[in-house]
Amino acid sequence: MTELDLLLQGAIDSEEILALASALIDAGGENPGSTEGGVVEVLAEHCRALGFVIEIDEVVPGRPNIVVSVGGSDQPGVLFIGHSDVVPAGGGWTTDPFGAVVKDGRLFGRGSCDMKGGLAAVVIAMAALKRCGALGSAPVSLACLVDEEDTGLGIRSFVGQSPSVRQSPSVRQTNRREYSHCIVAEPTDLVTITGCRGAANLDITVTGRSAHAGKPANGRNAVSAAARIVVLIDSMAEALRSEPHPILGAATWNVGTIVGGTGTSMVADSCVLTVDRRLLPGEDAHDIASKLRQEIESAGISGDGIEVSVTVSMEMPGFLTSEDAGISTSAVRAVADVVGHRGTGVWTASCDGGFIARDMGIPTVVLGPGEIELQAHQPDESVSVQQLCDSARVYALLASKITARPGVMTNSLG
Repeated sequence: MTELDLLLQGAIDSEEILALASALIDAGGENPGSTEGGVVEVLAEHCRALGFVIEIDEVVPGRPNIVVSVGGSDQPGVLFIGHSDVVPAGGGWTTDPFGAVVKDGRLFGRGSCDMKGGLAAVVIAMAALKRCGALGSAPVSLACLVDEEDTGLGIRSFVGQSPSVRQSPSVRQTNRREYSHCIVAEPTDLVTITGCRGAANLDITVTGRSAHAGKPANGRNAVSAAARIVVLIDSMAEALRSEPHPILGAATWNVGTIVGGTGTSMVADSCVLTVDRRLLPGEDAHDIASKLRQEIESAGISGDGIEVSVTVSMEMPGFLTSEDAGISTSAVRAVADVVGHRGTGVWTASCDGGFIARDMGIPTVVLGPGEIELQAHQPDESVSVQQLCDSARVYALLASKITARPGVMTNSLG
């Protein structure tokens, strides 16, 4: 490491990270619920005290996106992505889900892992860059967005504000700042995630005709038609399993809920299914919905008094960044410099990074503190305090290499 690298590592204050992460946890932000405003207030207050540039955009009333930035804006810089909402606390907790507490070297609370800890680590890394004079003519920004856990209102608004014409093949502009690299600070246990499948939620509404159960032929049973659709989806899922992506695996179908009918002695006149479809990069949820409608028609499920509609209620695109891309190799090396080699992987979850890669054209990885499969969305959610600090050190080192001031020797990572 260079002298500047060592200076940055020493500038990461664990107490400062814990204080900010705890305040963000205490602020809540359960979604559904539209309650991210308090989280953004905490983040804005802290970043204002640090002297960051702050931009707040109210996506819908009471649900603001916030972008905080340091450094110049003459050159393409680094964009960190996070979200201010958390899933509902639910039951089964032995601690207060919205009363952050540290026990046995771990920070507990809803969102500690996903992803208030990651947000705090990014902010403290940015503060270290500023304090150590490691900022140049390129920006380092954190975009903290609403509604990631539900329908993606925040990320859609964020990418929608970007110019429609790309500045260069790997650089896009947001709020007059250009970015050439993006890191999504979601929990990856500090493994550099170079790709993930996307996700889509489809709502399938089946309408039939009610009749007395004593003579069901007088009606058209929507539940029976829905059951045939479930069988059809299962067959489509089997076909996907036979053609997996070489890196990300197969796309999948899953029927999540089915609700229909009015009473046992009545022919059901309506039924609604909600379906999860995991997407490979390049797949479009609306095209998939259209194909499903065609398959339903071809199977003879609709018609003769049965009507079927298929709508997309949520879409989050997947992405895949080459392991040889600059952002991938840079992230792997920064992690190795701080905690040793952790390598790369792909994710079973989805995240806002797919929008950044698809709609803004910025090479993207996911990298952050915490273990998503072991901690996120569960009672007694927690994250290692040591890993919070290590993540901040990684972020500071990575951003300093990418945005190095002319004349500063940084052994640039690319």
